Order: sequence, then C-alpha cells, then structure tokens
Amino acid sequence: MMHFKVVLEEDEEVGGYIVSCPGLSGCFSQGETADEALENIKEAIQACFESLAEDEIKSYITNLSSRVVDVVA
Repeated sequence: MMHFKVVLEEDEEVGGYIVSCPGLSGCFSQGETADEALENIKEAIQACFESLAEDEIKSYITNLSSRVVDVVA
C-alpha cells in the first residue's frame, strides 16, 4: 500500500468537491461529497499508475517528497 497527499477543495461555482494528487501531475477527480471525491481520487491514482511504464512508477515511488514551509501572511 502506498500513501499519497491529496488536496480537497469545495467547488463553490458548481457544488461538490474537487480533489487532486500533487505528486502525480494531471491526477484530478471530483465528487458530490468530500467522501465521494476522496474515493474517486483513489481510483484516479490507480488509473494514473496503470498508464505509466514500470520504470516511471519506480521513479515516482523513489522521488516522492513532501515539505512544510512557514509563510508570513
């Protein structure tokens, strides 16, 4: 099992939720509820990996990194 950071946003224009996976370029999904959107992004992440060659998958796995920065606002 792998863990991915996702970003969940409420869609104020259309309603529902939009979710993306910053670690996988172009990997987005949506849902009527937050829970539905989170389930849908799991399927989208699986589909993204299915479309990659084996060496690309290894590259994603070994290069995933996350950092937190402080910003004065």
